Amino acid sequence: MRYFLKYTPYIFRKSRVIQLTFFVTRRCNSKCSFCFYLSQEPEVHEKELSLEEIERFSESMGELLWLLFSGGEVFLRDDIVEIAKVFYRNNRPAILTLPTNALLPELIYERTREIVKSCPESVVVLKLSLDGIGGEHDAIRGVRGNFEKVMETYSLVKELLRYPNFELGVNTVFCSANQDSIMEVLRFVEREMPEIRTHTVSLVRGNPRDTGMKQVDLEKYRETISFLERKLDSRHGSYSFAGSRLKTAQDILQRRLIYETARQNRRLIPCYAGRLNLVVTENGDVYPCEILSEKLGNLRESGYSIPRILESERAKRVIGDIASGKCHCTHECYFVTNILFNPAMYPKLLGEYIKLFRKKKSNGSRE
Repeated sequence: MRYFLKYTPYIFRKSRVIQLTFFVTRRCNSKCSFCFYLSQEPEVHEKELSLEEIERFSESMGELLWLLFSGGEVFLRDDIVEIAKVFYRNNRPAILTLPTNALLPELIYERTREIVKSCPESVVVLKLSLDGIGGEHDAIRGVRGNFEKVMETYSLVKELLRYPNFELGVNTVFCSANQDSIMEVLRFVEREMPEIRTHTVSLVRGNPRDTGMKQVDLEKYRETISFLERKLDSRHGSYSFAGSRLKTAQDILQRRLIYETARQNRRLIPCYAGRLNLVVTENGDVYPCEILSEKLGNLRESGYSIPRILESERAKRVIGDIASGKCHCTHECYFVTNILFNPAMYPKLLGEYIKLFRKKKSNGSRE
């Protein structure tokens, strides 16, 4: 809760980036059919930002509420621990998220442990990707034996829960390939992975390798998010960090809004992409979000200064178009700030918060 209170000034003035998604690498050892990032290979494979370059652009930013590493497979960067240390030193992220396909169990364990130990004031969230059970997961991910690797990684990293700043979760991409079996995935995690506190479901987005992955039945998605809400009575349904109930209430609203956004095919609430949220790619390109194709600038061309890029005429035009509602998407990460920093959402957010409080109280919770 103290983290959110620290950033309350940005509720009324969206004047600084507080959520950064950094695609640390394009390299990946999976071939996911729903991947939107690697489906569009660049014409020129530019060199990844070096640790020194990352240091320079991170110094141009202030403290971050949320830092999300992405890719590619983030643990394929040999310097991922050092990258995390750079951001911790310069930007003190309240939450640092590491998504992984879990194909490198021992390496993931070792590097996550070092990040957790090196960033004691950040909540370090490791998200294991799980999109099916057994062969179904392997088929969706395009790697034989991936499911077994997920379970092996889980067995190793759950030991890190002894650190108070470590959070372990699972994320499942809801797509046409698993929409008929996704309940089995949710029940499997609850039954076979008891140390998992949160299981998030991301609706497939962007332009995936296999465009058929987006042919989803939204009513099945609605059934899925309803199931997730009912799970709030269990330890699988809530976060363990301070302010977890507020984040859980936000999750409930977020899923409902994503469903309605997809169903109505239009934006329902303001988006703060480019103002509170930003994306940086492995070669230094800067975007307001990971879906839009028009970049704001490039770090190497702007002296590694995020403010300089955001002050450009191009950035102002693109961000202005976003603010005026010329696009819409269902990107879960951006819905976090779009809800938490939108006063118009507070009555509904408070309502869900109170419901959670009463539910926990009636169940005898000491949270």
